Amino acid sequence: MTSNEARGLSQARKVLGSTWARGLVGVAVFVLLAQALSSSAVVSRSVLPSAFAVLAQAVGLLGNGQFLGDIGATIEAWAVGLAIAVAVAVPIGLALGSVPFVRSATRAVVEFLRPIPSVALIPLVALVLGPGLRMNITLIVYASIWPVLFNTIYGLDDVDPVAKETLRAFGFGRLDVIRRVSLPAASPFIATGIRLASSIAIILNIGTGVLTGRVDGNGIGAFISDLNVGSINTTQVLAAALWAGVLGLALNALLVWAERRLLPWHHAYFGEA
Repeated sequence: MTSNEARGLSQARKVLGSTWARGLVGVAVFVLLAQALSSSAVVSRSVLPSAFAVLAQAVGLLGNGQFLGDIGATIEAWAVGLAIAVAVAVPIGLALGSVPFVRSATRAVVEFLRPIPSVALIPLVALVLGPGLRMNITLIVYASIWPVLFNTIYGLDDVDPVAKETLRAFGFGRLDVIRRVSLPAASPFIATGIRLASSIAIILNIGTGVLTGRVDGNGIGAFISDLNVGSINTTQVLAAALWAGVLGLALNALLVWAERRLLPWHHAYFGEA
């Protein structure tokens, strides 16, 4: 490792450490404010339980085998759905962003489908596929395609035209230009789209589980749905929701780490690592 690389690694660690420290301070302040609000007479304890009680309940869920299995099911649906969405959206985005005729011909269809909320499709998809993993993955794929697709297109629009024309001048074809210039230049945009799609996939998976319940399906949403049967235990519901947020944060951190490993030149360019 050269001295410059060592210096860059040390700087990256300092930045990461300060970022996590500020984040922990923000979390601590939020918890204290929530505790103060629940302890006051402004909000009933039945509506907003003690923040400390929610944290204690969240720790207790780590010993719940059913909940741990539901976390695994949520991660499985997230991973499969997101992988399919990326595998579909990136090639389509490359085609729409590289061929003006294809982009113009499909604009009306894309703009028609994009605003349709995935939640509105739950009854239809459940009727066609039945509740369960296939339904969850189908809805995740539909919702996650759009941020990856449009970020791919935006990334291609941002490619330096001089670089593309230079390769064409040397006799490279369209596919070579896409592989050597367009795709590498658009990669940071695609990575951002994937991280946005990741959050959407988690939200949709949990929301679907809450609406459909544990009908041939598992996940954090199904676990929350079970808690709403009979008398609602607000503390347990918030504890499960807390773990959903932690899961989303962990998966986003994983994607950021992968982005830094796969696109080191992008972060080095901006002086981040």
